[in-house]
Amino acid sequence: MNLIEITLQALDAAERAIPPGQPLYMLNLLRYRAHARYEDGFEAVPCSGREAFNERYRPAFRRLAAGKPLVRMFSVPVLASLVGSPGERWDEAAINEYGDFATFRSIVDTETYRREVAPHRHAALEDFRLFALAKAM
Repeated sequence: MNLIEITLQALDAAERAIPPGQPLYMLNLLRYRAHARYEDGFEAVPCSGREAFNERYRPAFRRLAAGKPLVRMFSVPVLASLVGSPGERWDEAAINEYGDFATFRSIVDTETYRREVAPHRHAALEDFRLFALAKAM
């Protein structure tokens, strides 16, 4: 199983757990590959994982999300881990705000995302975590 894939099962479970119409934050933990690793048949100039994510994935995601209620709050380097599994390492943490879960799903649960956007994320990342967080309690 690919641990960086956003599966239909995960989307369905999140949709059941998150109240409809509720704004939410998505926390991304990212660990980049030294060299992007694209699937056979996907044409891309060689680059680092960080370059694939920042220069290919993010712009492609933004194009697909254009006009939707989405705000990139911040994306910053992870400096140190104070609590976590031994050897666990993250390069970057990012938080994006979505108008609701349906907005997020309308972006990632499309053939265009799977064909044109996700391959850059898969190539770029060695490891990835994605958490849906309530905007307010």
